[in-house]
Formats: sequence, structure tokens, C-alpha cells
Amino acid sequence: MNGRWLLTILIVVALVAGAVTGQLLHDPEFNPVDVNCVHKHIQVLQTFDFIGTTVFMGLLKMLIIPLIASSIIVGVTSVGDFSKLGRMGIRTIVYYFATMVIAVVIGLIVVTAMKPGAEMTAAAQSLPDTMYQPDENVASTASGGLAGVTRNLVSQIIPTNIVAAMAEGQVLGVISFSIFFGVVVTLIGDKGTVIVAFFNAVFEVLMKMVHTIMWIAPLGVFALLAWSIARIGLGVFTSAIGKYMIAVVSGLLIHGLLVLPLVLLVFCKTNPYSFMSKMRQALMTALATDSSSATLPVTMDCATGAGQVSKKVAGFVLPLGSTINMDGTALYEAVAVVFMAQAFGIELTMAQLAIVAVTATLAAVGAASIPSAGLVTMVIVVDAVNSNLALSGQPIIPLAAIGLIIGVDRLLDMLRTTVNVWGDAVGAKIIDSLDTDQ
Repeated sequence: MNGRWLLTILIVVALVAGAVTGQLLHDPEFNPVDVNCVHKHIQVLQTFDFIGTTVFMGLLKMLIIPLIASSIIVGVTSVGDFSKLGRMGIRTIVYYFATMVIAVVIGLIVVTAMKPGAEMTAAAQSLPDTMYQPDENVASTASGGLAGVTRNLVSQIIPTNIVAAMAEGQVLGVISFSIFFGVVVTLIGDKGTVIVAFFNAVFEVLMKMVHTIMWIAPLGVFALLAWSIARIGLGVFTSAIGKYMIAVVSGLLIHGLLVLPLVLLVFCKTNPYSFMSKMRQALMTALATDSSSATLPVTMDCATGAGQVSKKVAGFVLPLGSTINMDGTALYEAVAVVFMAQAFGIELTMAQLAIVAVTATLAAVGAASIPSAGLVTMVIVVDAVNSNLALSGQPIIPLAAIGLIIGVDRLLDMLRTTVNVWGDAVGAKIIDSLDTDQ
């Protein structure tokens, strides 16, 4: 058995063990009553959080910025012909937006057909206005609507201080600087050879570090999943919110298991499920960490290794995708907003559903690096729909409605992040295939 398959098996075992352990810790029958036992129970959860978040995710996040910078510089400098770089960039952006729009449409069809919100109307009507109150960052960003998100996006793309942007983990700023830097290094000719060699070496070292860190992934995955399930429990599936979760998961499965594989098959003439198997470690890491950025080192390792995507393409497409390609998030936002409207007995017209589709797609891109991004995008989409509802004299969706779904957000975030990462990987494989055809 080779190392990759052994690691995969260990991660799968960790996922199952984490879910079981978390449910046992959440189950009231296993909840401690004695004060000393309660203290130990809390200590166990804190230990899981420390192992999963501080150690495992900390190690992955530690590599994100240097990996993005070096991979993009290596990718740009290896292109040579900058007309090819322009074509690659255009194809990447077109792919990202096209798949996000498709994901949103799938979400709207599923939630409209299933009508999960109709079963919660009575409970929703009695929802207190204080059930959800956005914090200051969410409120200030969302108040600007899409214009505010656009300003935020541009300010991240053009940081005033690149060192500060790196220190604060502002990925878009690092990407734009690295592209600019790589282009100029290529333009100076032989003088830039040393710089190119340096960043190639840095990239190889970082990938070796990723390989090493992945051997503690089973422990990190176990701890993260146990901590998450212990806080929310698996019982949410049997409650009234279960149908809403089924709608979200159904949309994600249709997009992830049918649409994206079909797109890959059409453009690459390759077995999409075989490629999915090669990306399995990245997908399982995404499921446990619910962070596209934290999963990026593993995604690049799988794509350039078993996935056979060139380092040039992977170094450009994947870092960009981890920041702006949000298929799962856009689908989730669309389903959530329509669900909340249904819960309050509000029938959305085709025009209003179109507003949801457009706003969810753009907001998922523009708010990707904003703190509390999921809440920001949710507020923005609700606000856009409410503006149209108010103009037509219909009742609006109260912001407190977000409180209906916020309790299960973590669980769904794990799934939509997995679809986000899968979409990135498919995009890299397609762009690499098109690049090879030139």
C-alpha cells in the first residue's frame, strides 16, 4: 500500500471516529452532571479545539501566504508568452463565474421545488428580532450593498502595504502583487534568473513541508470534526430544519457529483471520478477544516501530484480559486435566502429569484476575504431582495430570520467548502488541458 492510500484510509477513519465521538459528547445521555465531570468535558472539547484549530489548521495556514506568493511567481515566470497568461486568466475567470451561476440556479430549482421553509412558517412568525444581530463589521460592510463589497474587493486587490497585507492574510493583495512581480521579473531577462530559481526552490520546500504536515492530518481531522459535532450534534437532521439542510446538500451533490464532473468530461475527455479520487485528500481536508484557503496547500499538492496538473497552471488557478471561486457558497446563499422567504410566507417572483441569483454570485466573490464572510453575503442578498419586495409593496424578510439557520451553518459550511475546493480542482484541470492544447 502506497503512502497516499494509507493516509487516505487514516483520514476516512478519523472522519468517522470524529463524528461518533462528537455525537457521544453532544448526546444528553452522555452529558456529565457532576461538576467535576463537566469540567473534564469542557477540557476535552478545549483539547480537540487546540489540536484541530491551533496545531493542524495553524500549520496549514502558516504556509498559505508564502505558498501563494511563490506558486504564482513560479507560474507567471514559467508562462513566457504573456498573451498566454492573459488567455489563462480570462479562461479562469469565465470558468469561475459560469460554474457559480450554474450552482446558484441549481440551488434555486431545488429549494423552490422542495419548499422547506413552508414547514417553518409558524415558528418563524414568532422569531424574536434579537435572534440574530450582525456585528459591527458585518453591518458596516453589508450596508454598502454590492457597491460596498466592490470597494472592499478593490482595496484588497491593491493594498497600500504589501507586507501588512501578507501579515494580515489578505490573499487577494498577495495574488495581485505576485502576478505583477512575476511579470516584471520575466521582463528584466537574464537578471531575473536568480530570482526565478530562488522562488522555484522556495515552492519545492513548501510542498515538502505540506507532505510532512499531512501525516498529522488524521489527528487534526478527528479533533476538528469531534469538536464541531459535539457543539451542534447530528440530531439537527431530524428537526424541522432537516428539510432545509437536505435542500442545501442535494444542491451541492448535484453540482459536485454531476455538473462539475460533466464539465470536466466535456473539456478534458477524462474520467472525472478518477480525478476526484486523486483529489481525495484535499476534499477530505476541506470537509474537516471548512476553509478553502487552509486547504490550499493540500489542494496544490494533490493537483500537481496525482492530479497531473502542471505547476504553472496550478500555481495561478488554485490560489485565485481559493479566494474567489465559491460554487458551494453561492448555492448555499441562494437556498438560504429563498428558505427564509418561504418561512415567512413570502412568494418570490422570477424577477426576485433572478436578483437572488445575481447577488448571491457577486457577493460570494466580493466578500470572500471579509471577516464573517458568510454572514456578510447573507445580509447583502437579503437586503437586495428586500429592496425589490418593498418596491412591490410585499412584506420583507426580517434580518432575524438568519437566526433560523445559523445553528447548522458550521455543518453546511464543511460541505459547501468541499464543493468550493472541488470546483477549484476541476478548473485547474480544465485550464491545464486547454493550455496544453495551444
